[in-house]
Amino acid sequence: MSKNIDINVHHLTRVEGHGNIRVNVTNGKIEMCQWQVPEAPRFFEAMVRGRRWDDIQTIVSRICGICSITHSLASTKAVEDALGIEVSEQADKLRILMHYSEQLQSHVLHVGYLVAPDLFRAPSVVPLIPKATDAVKTIIRAHRVANTWSDLLAGRTTHPTTLIPGGLTQIPKPDQLRDLQDTLKATIPDLVTICEVVLSVADKMPAFERQTEYVSLKQDNPPTYTFYHGGITSTDCNGQPPVPVQQWESVANEYVHPQSTAKWTKWHRDSYAVGALARFNNNAELLSPLGKKVAEMFGLEKGNCSPFMNNVAQLVEAAHVVETSIHMIDELLTTGLKEEKVKVTPKAGRGSGCVEAPRGILFHTYEFDKNGECTAANICIPTNQNHANIQKDFQKFVPEFLDQGQDELRLGLEMLVRSYDPCISCSTHMLNVEFVK
Repeated sequence: MSKNIDINVHHLTRVEGHGNIRVNVTNGKIEMCQWQVPEAPRFFEAMVRGRRWDDIQTIVSRICGICSITHSLASTKAVEDALGIEVSEQADKLRILMHYSEQLQSHVLHVGYLVAPDLFRAPSVVPLIPKATDAVKTIIRAHRVANTWSDLLAGRTTHPTTLIPGGLTQIPKPDQLRDLQDTLKATIPDLVTICEVVLSVADKMPAFERQTEYVSLKQDNPPTYTFYHGGITSTDCNGQPPVPVQQWESVANEYVHPQSTAKWTKWHRDSYAVGALARFNNNAELLSPLGKKVAEMFGLEKGNCSPFMNNVAQLVEAAHVVETSIHMIDELLTTGLKEEKVKVTPKAGRGSGCVEAPRGILFHTYEFDKNGECTAANICIPTNQNHANIQKDFQKFVPEFLDQGQDELRLGLEMLVRSYDPCISCSTHMLNVEFVK
């Protein structure tokens, strides 16, 4: 092994946004080990100031093309919290179904297109097409199902058009829901196949663990593997009641770090992780039968603290949301669908909304004046909550894998970042301004 290593990954591939990996080792001594975020900051909190309460979700859905439904839902929930708007049980269930479509869409995209090439030691999914044609087609088919699902409930695949504070602008017809249900049932064998393909190369994931705090939503009434309702908990909470969403700033504790244009966060420790593995570690016993079966295939159990297993947890959740949605559609059809009119009276108020994006817990907070115009906003992205944890992982990973040489170490660090499924540009909300006299 060379005692000198210089890793300079400028703009890591197969992630959203720009992130750099810098590692320098001289004579066996680690002199630099950094996860850097140089992405230009975007100021969505400023963009929504002065805008009406019913404009907000349309604007903030543009924060992310992958999680646009999630941002719209978090935003809409925050507006409803601020203005005291009640939502019907029907609208609530349809929104959760809508949210599940994005979970499947994002998880299949990430594991199938972005993570799988690493496990097969390919530079991208393209070289895998002639080698594993059937597997790639299965991934594409599952991804297409998720897109069609989003189209039905959100109005289109990205940047939803059907969401408004208080409800939805349109609801699906019973026949459309039945067709969706049949499609989801037919998708289950494809999900099992995808899991089997990943399992066949799971030994290519580095054997790495680091004790970590995992933060997610938790819903106790009724007990649910939740992406949408509940309060904030972590694996360090030791049975304490979940923290109300309105107090999320006391959980995230955002701060500025010089190697990142995105803020970092910490709660009980110097860093924490959010995402599929965090949700699994806090809620695994509430998974659907198929979700539990997938976890068992990979030997994934509560308490796992390998960042690479976040990708396995994504497969677990993909199975869970499909199976759960099949039952939810039965409930909606049994109750019967009806058109609902929404009337909103603007008023002054402050509110927060929280949902689980595919890559972790997401917070939106807004303040409104008496006319319903936004006067202040604060948004905390899942990936900016993961940045500090990625750095902590680097600091443990590099010494443990140093003897594998520069190429393997670089690949391992790239895989580690990709395991978090980061949306880097979405997370950048900080700008350091130096005033010159």
